[in-house]
Amino acid sequence: MPKISAPPDANTGRRRGRRVTSSLSEINVVPLVDVMLVLLIIFMVAAPMMQKGIEVKLPVSRRADKMSATRPYITVPLSYRSDRRVMIDDESVSADVLGERVRQLLETRDDKDVFLRGDAGVQLQELFEVIDRLKAAGVQGVGIVAQQRAGK
Repeated sequence: MPKISAPPDANTGRRRGRRVTSSLSEINVVPLVDVMLVLLIIFMVAAPMMQKGIEVKLPVSRRADKMSATRPYITVPLSYRSDRRVMIDDESVSADVLGERVRQLLETRDDKDVFLRGDAGVQLQELFEVIDRLKAAGVQGVGIVAQQRAGK
């Protein structure tokens, strides 16, 4: 809102009448940009630290080959016994809806194959439960992933 002030009087040095002055109504953008850049840097540094994955200890095999295909990975963590959840790539899915999610994932693909990673502590029966659910969802091939031994 404009300020109203009187013009200076000749005798007293004061102003007589009215003169309108405008206040500083522009926003100073430089400090705003500085704060935004600092926040951007903070979030760029903090974002990778917030991502955490699931630790899976893969079984070891002498003849494990390197894989280059882009098939989806189904991971059976050690916690499968208690919560019946598996991972499809990076998404946690209940075993009850695993078949439907895999069916949706593979419906546009030509190859109906997946890679299955199981924690070394997971029992074979639990892996077969997951394989049965995958086969019921239309998966044609299940590749079991293992790590190569360190000695070779």
